[in-house]
Amino acid sequence: MKNTYMQKKEDIVRNWYVIDAEGQTLGRLATKVAHVLRGKHKPTYTPHVDCGDFVIVVNASKVNLTGNKLNDKIYYNHSGYTGGLRERSARVMKEKYPEEMIERAVKGMLPKGRLGRQMYKKLFVYAGSEHPHMAQKPVEMKLD
Repeated sequence: MKNTYMQKKEDIVRNWYVIDAEGQTLGRLATKVAHVLRGKHKPTYTPHVDCGDFVIVVNASKVNLTGNKLNDKIYYNHSGYTGGLRERSARVMKEKYPEEMIERAVKGMLPKGRLGRQMYKKLFVYAGSEHPHMAQKPVEMKLD
């Protein structure tokens, strides 16, 4: 009988990928990014090990939202103090904080807990087309 393969932390080979968000739908982009961060695109995927790759998302300010979400979708933050609830629409988020919009979408799709936080640290989002990770020789990943 064959044993199930379990990847060890020492055997992980991490690659760098660049994903261009221009013209992409936010949710579909976030699912693909979360998939790569978790390592599910690899045949050596192991659920309890962080075996994912690094992902750089560029042109975050040019991501699309479908329907009327630009006006209707609300992002909430709370300071913890009474009356400390802050509400921002998706339009405001896209104009002022495009990186945070993608980061929140991806973070919600990662596992909760220590492992998910470790995976989230491998995500880098930039509003423009430039990024400072050229030394890592990232490979461009096309989204279908």
